[in-house]
Amino acid sequence: MTATATLPIASVPGTEAHRIRVLLCDDSAVIRGAIARMLEADPEIKVVASVSNGRMAVDSVTRHPVDIVILDIEMPVMDGITALPLIMAARPSVKVLMASALTRRNASISLKALSLGAADYVAKPEAGSITTTSEFQQELARKVKGLAHRGGASAGASGDTPRPGAERIVLRPLTALFVPKVLAIGSSTGGPQALQAFLKGLGNVGPPILITQHMPPTFTAVLAESLERATGVPAAEGVDGEPLQSGRIYVAPGDFHMTVEGSADHAHLKVFKGPAENYCRPAVDPLLRGIAAIYGPRAMAVILTGMGSDGCKGAEALVASGGGFTPRTRRAAWSGECRAWSHEQGYAPACCR
Repeated sequence: MTATATLPIASVPGTEAHRIRVLLCDDSAVIRGAIARMLEADPEIKVVASVSNGRMAVDSVTRHPVDIVILDIEMPVMDGITALPLIMAARPSVKVLMASALTRRNASISLKALSLGAADYVAKPEAGSITTTSEFQQELARKVKGLAHRGGASAGASGDTPRPGAERIVLRPLTALFVPKVLAIGSSTGGPQALQAFLKGLGNVGPPILITQHMPPTFTAVLAESLERATGVPAAEGVDGEPLQSGRIYVAPGDFHMTVEGSADHAHLKVFKGPAENYCRPAVDPLLRGIAAIYGPRAMAVILTGMGSDGCKGAEALVASGGGFTPRTRRAAWSGECRAWSHEQGYAPACCR
């Protein structure tokens, strides 16, 4: 497709000063138009420009005040992975949301983009179904607003500082050290890099490790492979009915919840396509509820980045069963009643008091 000039998009009524400014970059005019209409149906979002290749995106961010760039991967003139560092250099405050089709190659490239500084990714439906996929519209708006709000919360101050007037929460005292029989990890935006760093820091892995990362199908398989390469620990997507083994990593498959059944000595995975929880499938809450019921005080969970409220209810169940819970967040993130604050600063989610 030939390059087109930067096209301002008409905005819907709203308070201009407080709207999230988005730049769309995709070589398909059909997809750009569909995404623009989806985003501008939300009064908090304004699409300020629409371009067809990475070179034009780099030029546009230097001319337009932009908060979020939605960046395609495969484009003429300049692809997304080449444009990404140039966009970030041209406007360091911008958050880049990679948008790609659900292919194995695009999943690998998206994970590479995250390692280069992209803030998040979204899986695009096929062009023929993009206008009829309400789930994609909801996910896209949530991710755009989530990235914009995190950027605003961290500007000019430590992201771990609680909001003025927020309730100070005291962590439960550690009563005894124990070796858990299972470790469950919940992760979302920023998670792939955080997972690698965290798992490499564990050294020789003892108990089975169960991971729910908010990711679409195909991406989770690629994530498992990358974790195995980074850590040397066998890692794969979980399979329904698979017995848990020590020294292995199990990743919840995209679009499926993963939890455990059986007993602490003979536990196996349950992988199922139940209703989304906290707008997510896979979600962390089903995993934490499962290990709370099976392992109780011999379970431990770690919550990483960008989770919103997912994991809050499951953490309540785990704490009630006597299990261990460790909040570890990079930035402050408030969502509903679950406030995930920095462990180093002495705060913990309200649900885990």
